[in-house]
Amino acid sequence: MSSSAGSRVVVTGATGNVGTSVVRLLSQDPGIKSVRGIARRVPGWSPARTEWSAVDLASDRANLAERFEGADAVIHLAWAFQPTHDPATTWRTNVLGGIRVLEGVAAARVPVLVHASSVGAYSPGPKDRTVDESWPTHGWPDAAYCREKAYLERTLDVFERDHPEVRVVRMRPAFLFKWESASEQRRIFGGRFLPGRLARPDLLPFLPDIPGLRVQALHTDDAAEAYRLAVHSPTARGAYNLAAEPPLDAAVLGELLGARPMRLPRTAARSAIAAAWGLRLLPASPHLFDAVLRLPLMDCTRAREELSWRPRWTATEVLEEFLDGLRQGGGMDTAPMHSGTMG
Repeated sequence: MSSSAGSRVVVTGATGNVGTSVVRLLSQDPGIKSVRGIARRVPGWSPARTEWSAVDLASDRANLAERFEGADAVIHLAWAFQPTHDPATTWRTNVLGGIRVLEGVAAARVPVLVHASSVGAYSPGPKDRTVDESWPTHGWPDAAYCREKAYLERTLDVFERDHPEVRVVRMRPAFLFKWESASEQRRIFGGRFLPGRLARPDLLPFLPDIPGLRVQALHTDDAAEAYRLAVHSPTARGAYNLAAEPPLDAAVLGELLGARPMRLPRTAARSAIAAAWGLRLLPASPHLFDAVLRLPLMDCTRAREELSWRPRWTATEVLEEFLDGLRQGGGMDTAPMHSGTMG
């Protein structure tokens, strides 16, 4: 057992898609003594050896050093995707809140910080080959999500320089899905009025085949396992790419859904998304669509070799589970994940 045996771990964003998986895995780990979940709203769901603290990271009054006191590791997952029409609001939570987490880690002398970065932090890259963790992380500047993830990468650079005593790990996962996240992600990206029952193969006679739309996916529980391994590994530092095979494109999705791919120009797809977003019918912005078309494919060799991490689900299995969750209204008893939550 590593030096983290019997450790106390604090998880921010503990009630969301990734947070619920991380908290559950840590609560089942005999090497973890206790878990403190930090979220804006305390959930009804509470695994063993878990306590909750209601904290809004966007608030100037958030006293994170007090919440982190005595922790052996902080896993920072908190993130707001919406409202895309008000990037100043997401900036306060994601960037300013992230900086408060770093300040709290330093003030409480926490020895380990595991930070949730993303494939979205990467600069535009290739779709026909993979890149490792040395690829530039300047994001796609027009998309708030990418811009904020990239900004925090630079903030972490400074934090590591000023606090070499803290072991900092940056996780850069692909798109993360699980059955329980279906309702939350439908609201975030498709809108609250999009019926999950529409996610049926028989209702998709054809599938848009958009040039550049080739991305990676990962089961949220597989990502959570990487976070758990990073806490336990005393030598784990720096960035780790996390993704499952195969990459998802129109050909793979068409076979999975039994739908025929049909070529659709980028401009036509973007115009439709921009119109729906402008009318506030679609919460996902056209800027994020632009970024997705430019995201590189990631090489995950470092995570395999240094963390002994292997995804249990393939990308197609992940998508099948997620689509089933859409049809059935998958969710959990936390505010972000609740199947009945609107908006």
